[in-house]
Amino acid sequence: MAFEVEGKLHRLFPTEQKSASFQAREFVLEVPDGNYPQLIKFQAVQDRCAMLDNYNEGDRVKVSFDLRGREWNGKYLTNLNAWRIETAGEAGSTSAPQAGADERFPSDPFPESTNTPPPANMDDLPF
Repeated sequence: MAFEVEGKLHRLFPTEQKSASFQAREFVLEVPDGNYPQLIKFQAVQDRCAMLDNYNEGDRVKVSFDLRGREWNGKYLTNLNAWRIETAGEAGSTSAPQAGADERFPSDPFPESTNTPPPANMDDLPF
Protein backbone atom coordinates (compact mmCIF):
# COMPACT_ATOMS: atom_id res chain seq x y z
CA MET A 1 0.00 0.00 0.00
CA ALA A 2 1.39 3.42 -0.96
CA PHE A 3 0.78 6.57 1.08
CA GLU A 4 2.06 10.17 1.25
CA VAL A 5 2.40 12.58 4.14
CA GLU A 6 3.92 16.04 4.61
CA GLY A 7 5.59 17.29 7.72
CA LYS A 8 8.77 18.59 9.33
CA LEU A 9 11.84 16.39 9.75
CA HIS A 10 12.01 16.12 13.51
CA ARG A 11 14.92 13.68 13.83
CA LEU A 12 17.39 11.99 11.47
CA PHE A 13 19.27 8.91 12.61
CA PRO A 14 22.49 7.55 11.08
CA THR A 15 22.44 4.60 8.70
CA GLU A 16 22.79 1.28 10.53
CA GLN A 17 24.38 -1.80 8.94
CA LYS A 18 21.97 -4.52 10.16
CA SER A 19 23.81 -7.39 8.44
CA ALA A 20 26.49 -7.86 5.79
CA SER A 21 23.93 -7.22 3.06
CA PHE A 22 21.25 -5.05 4.71
CA GLN A 23 21.25 -1.45 5.93
CA ALA A 24 18.48 0.78 7.27
CA ARG A 25 18.09 4.41 8.32
CA GLU A 26 15.29 5.74 10.51
CA PHE A 27 13.86 9.25 10.68
CA VAL A 28 10.99 10.94 12.51
CA LEU A 29 8.49 13.24 10.84
CA GLU A 30 6.43 15.75 12.83
CA VAL A 31 2.95 15.81 11.32
CA PRO A 32 0.41 18.47 12.42
CA ASP A 33 -2.74 17.04 14.01
CA GLY A 34 -4.74 19.73 15.76
CA ASN A 35 -3.23 20.78 19.09
CA TYR A 36 -1.01 17.72 19.35
CA PRO A 37 1.44 17.12 16.48
CA GLN A 38 2.25 13.47 15.83
CA LEU A 39 5.83 12.18 15.73
CA ILE A 40 5.89 9.36 13.16
CA LYS A 41 8.93 7.11 12.70
CA PHE A 42 9.81 5.92 9.18
CA GLN A 43 12.62 3.81 7.81
CA ALA A 44 14.56 3.79 4.55
CA VAL A 45 16.38 0.63 3.52
CA GLN A 46 19.31 -0.31 1.30
CA ASP A 47 20.16 2.32 -1.35
CA ARG A 48 17.25 4.53 -0.21
CA CYS A 49 19.16 5.40 2.99
CA ALA A 50 21.16 7.93 0.94
CA MET A 51 18.06 9.93 -0.07
CA LEU A 52 18.05 11.45 3.43
CA ASP A 53 21.57 12.88 3.03
CA ASN A 54 20.20 16.01 1.30
CA TYR A 55 17.89 16.97 4.20
CA ASN A 56 18.37 18.41 7.67
CA GLU A 57 16.27 18.33 10.82
CA GLY A 58 13.64 21.09 10.56
CA ASP A 59 13.16 20.78 6.77
CA ARG A 60 9.59 20.45 5.47
CA VAL A 61 9.29 17.32 3.32
CA LYS A 62 6.78 15.08 1.61
CA VAL A 63 7.37 11.35 2.21
CA SER A 64 5.99 8.59 0.00
CA PHE A 65 5.92 5.30 1.87
CA ASP A 66 4.54 1.77 2.03
CA LEU A 67 2.83 0.29 5.07
CA ARG A 68 4.33 -3.10 6.00
CA GLY A 69 3.49 -5.52 8.80
CA ARG A 70 4.62 -8.95 9.96
CA GLU A 71 4.64 -11.33 12.90
CA TRP A 72 7.81 -12.15 14.81
CA ASN A 73 7.84 -14.43 17.87
CA GLY A 74 4.14 -13.84 18.55
CA LYS A 75 4.46 -10.05 18.27
CA TYR A 76 3.06 -7.99 15.42
CA LEU A 77 5.32 -5.33 13.95
CA THR A 78 4.48 -2.43 11.64
CA ASN A 79 6.98 -0.53 9.49
CA LEU A 80 6.55 2.60 7.41
CA ASN A 81 9.04 2.08 4.56
CA ALA A 82 9.91 5.38 2.84
CA TRP A 83 10.71 5.08 -0.86
CA ARG A 84 10.71 8.77 -1.88
CA ILE A 85 11.39 12.02 -0.06
CA GLU A 86 11.05 15.47 -1.62
CA THR A 87 10.87 19.03 -0.38
CA ALA A 88 7.27 19.87 0.59
CA GLY A 89 5.59 22.18 -1.91
CA GLU A 90 8.13 21.40 -4.64
CA ALA A 91 7.11 22.94 -7.99
CA GLY A 92 5.03 20.52 -10.02
CA SER A 93 4.80 17.90 -7.28
CA THR A 94 1.17 18.60 -6.43
CA SER A 95 -0.18 19.37 -9.88
CA ALA A 96 1.10 16.28 -11.68
CA PRO A 97 -1.22 13.28 -11.58
CA GLN A 98 0.06 10.43 -9.46
CA ALA A 99 1.02 7.19 -11.16
CA GLY A 100 -1.86 4.78 -10.97
CA ALA A 101 -4.39 7.53 -10.22
CA ASP A 102 -7.97 6.62 -11.04
CA GLU A 103 -9.04 8.84 -13.94
CA ARG A 104 -12.73 8.42 -13.04
CA PHE A 105 -12.14 10.63 -10.01
CA PRO A 106 -10.40 13.89 -10.94
CA SER A 107 -8.24 15.56 -8.31
CA ASP A 108 -10.49 18.65 -8.41
CA PRO A 109 -14.15 17.61 -8.90
CA PHE A 110 -15.20 21.28 -8.97
CA PRO A 111 -12.92 22.99 -11.49
CA GLU A 112 -12.79 26.80 -11.65
CA SER A 113 -14.46 26.97 -15.06
CA THR A 114 -18.02 25.67 -14.90
CA ASN A 115 -18.62 26.02 -18.64
CA THR A 116 -17.59 22.44 -19.34
CA PRO A 117 -19.80 19.50 -18.37
CA PRO A 118 -18.37 16.86 -16.00
CA PRO A 119 -16.83 13.76 -17.59
CA ALA A 120 -19.38 11.24 -18.81
CA ASN A 121 -17.76 8.42 -16.87
CA MET A 122 -17.78 10.22 -13.49
CA ASP A 123 -19.36 7.88 -10.96
CA ASP A 124 -19.88 9.13 -7.42
CA LEU A 125 -20.61 5.72 -5.89
CA PRO A 126 -17.76 4.30 -3.79
CA PHE A 127 -18.34 0.73 -5.05
